[in-house]
Amino acid sequence: MPFPFGQKVPIFRWRASGRPHFPEMGGDRPLAKRSDKTLRVLLAKPRGFCAGVERAIEIVERALDIYGPPVYVRHEIVHNQRVVETLRAKGAVFVEEVEDIPDGGVTVFSAHGVSEAVENSAKVRNLPIIDATCPLVSKVHKEGQNHARKNREVILIGHEGHPEVEGTQGRIPGGVYIVTSPEDVPKLTVRDPARLAYITQTTLSVDDTRDVIDALKQRFPDIVGPDVKDICYATQNRQQSARALAAHVDLLLVVGAQNSSNSNRLRDFGAAMGVPSYLIDDADSLNPSWLDGVSTVGITAGASAPEELVQELVKRLEDFGEVSVEELSGVEESVIFKLPRELADAARAAE
Repeated sequence: MPFPFGQKVPIFRWRASGRPHFPEMGGDRPLAKRSDKTLRVLLAKPRGFCAGVERAIEIVERALDIYGPPVYVRHEIVHNQRVVETLRAKGAVFVEEVEDIPDGGVTVFSAHGVSEAVENSAKVRNLPIIDATCPLVSKVHKEGQNHARKNREVILIGHEGHPEVEGTQGRIPGGVYIVTSPEDVPKLTVRDPARLAYITQTTLSVDDTRDVIDALKQRFPDIVGPDVKDICYATQNRQQSARALAAHVDLLLVVGAQNSSNSNRLRDFGAAMGVPSYLIDDADSLNPSWLDGVSTVGITAGASAPEELVQELVKRLEDFGEVSVEELSGVEESVIFKLPRELADAARAAE
């Protein structure tokens, strides 16, 4: 259950089996205490999976149930190795390009979205397609397409080479200009400064994106766009919780993949506040030297990191002494995205 900030959670220790037990709640006899000093661990709320990631994972799992393995996924379904390996063990096959999928192979596009060219290459081969693109990413695609139809050139604020950015680039007729920082804005050469629009990658830092938007508006006063509304609700919520967490800790640990944009931004928030902050894949990535002189550790997780990785990190911290765990109060997320119609149709056909 969630615990409001400042409320103590019963101290837990872990059995060799990996299951926690709670001495203060009638559990087994507590393990011998290894240190007189209790390490305080604060957990951010919200953290971890967002609705788009949960939807993407469920799409692959349901596809495996309906069609049976293998199911082919272009690129990582989300940026997390634990998720990828878990789905691979169930029969998912991850490929780099559609050309790597055999004829007739059930094909899932990742939550980051794909370009129109990628989708068309799958359709030409009549591959059964299930699109797991996050609905919020699809919304950005439609915004860009609407601007292009109105004869506006589109500027995409984002990180070049990121799968979401590549997919968005390939969805907007005429292409887009990519800018990452305010310093990129003066370098732009456009056809008509009076007919410009901007859209954004969904996983950016709200503060950094506003700086880029301000620079665009200063140079192109007639530019139109959504302010920071393209940045997804989950990204904004996790950034707010990371900022609140960093104000109360000596060390910030962000659980997430190194290639996860939203996870990197969470680490950046702690660093900007002067708190030693590290992005780690899992508990094995923890460097014990980071704990020197630390009494309070904050833990959060990117939107594609499963909660089990957070709990494994807490377990790892317990190796260095007694641990108490508290959770900050935060936003209760209740967003649920519908699954693609193709899955429902396929499920009915399989009955």
